Amino acid sequence: MAGQVTYHVRRAILPASAGLAAVAVITAIALLLVNSRGAQAAQAPVGLGTAANFSVLAGSTVTNTGPSFLAQDLGVSPGSSATGFPPGLVGGTIHLADAVALQAKNDLTTAYNDAAGRTPFTNLPAELGGSTLIHGVYRIGAAQLTGQLTLDSQGDPSAVFIFQIDSTLVTAANSSVIFINGASPCNVYWQVGSSATIGTNTAFLGNILAATSITMNTGATLQGRALAQTGAVTLDTNTITEPLCLQPTGTPTTTPTGTPTATPTGTPTGTPTGTPTGTPTGTPTGPPTGTPTGGPTVRPTRTHLPITGPGGGNTLVPMLTAAGTGMVVVGGLLVFLYRRRMHES
Repeated sequence: MAGQVTYHVRRAILPASAGLAAVAVITAIALLLVNSRGAQAAQAPVGLGTAANFSVLAGSTVTNTGPSFLAQDLGVSPGSSATGFPPGLVGGTIHLADAVALQAKNDLTTAYNDAAGRTPFTNLPAELGGSTLIHGVYRIGAAQLTGQLTLDSQGDPSAVFIFQIDSTLVTAANSSVIFINGASPCNVYWQVGSSATIGTNTAFLGNILAATSITMNTGATLQGRALAQTGAVTLDTNTITEPLCLQPTGTPTTTPTGTPTATPTGTPTGTPTGTPTGTPTGTPTGPPTGTPTGGPTVRPTRTHLPITGPGGGNTLVPMLTAAGTGMVVVGGLLVFLYRRRMHES
């Protein structure tokens, strides 16, 4: 008998223990996921200020060879030289050592320092080619890109990528940076401690914030901005387009600018001029026919259940009766089985 009791106790305890173990495992996995996401905390965009209006901004000079195209402004400050335009084309305005270029340079310095100071960051090896990265801040000694770098926003078009590069950024020929799942070049920042060199026919994306200089070799393209603080920006048959800033889906990006200006100007001018002149002259002399004269005998009305069953009968009561009978039978059977098992034990 004692063995049988122990057996039944074990049968009751083991499933509960397994359930508790499963809960513990699920909780541990959830904590790991939360901690891993915390390491890549969401970052706010780096504010470029008026520097966001420039495709190219340099400290000393800008030189161009071939039919380059800059979608936005070109600026130099404190230098005052920009050669090669034409054949290069500037979609915006050229600012050489003027107040606009100076303000943009000051805003660039602020943005550079902001990007350089972001935390927490993840350390990466020098070679970025072949990697897929999610949003966050990444620290690299000297960055090199050979092949393709993929940036995955995981469905968030406002995801921010910041690369803190201590010294140089160099890309090999025909390399590329691509986005998947809604990432936006508008929110990618390359903070370069010295100089950046974008290789021949490289397709690059993001805002390059270089402490010294930026060189774009023949045929390289940039969806973003080439912004150098103190040195030169050198171009050779390049295309620099303004980065597309994606917006979260499901929210309007524009607001109506027009409001209704017209209101009804007409009002009804006519009113009824005639009034009834006659009044009833007769009054009832007898009580309504067909009703008792000794006082009201109103009886409460009854609401009848709809007739739903065949033959005109109400099936609600038989259904409830059948259900109750079934429950009694099942209950009796369960009690019988329980007593029999206890007797056998």
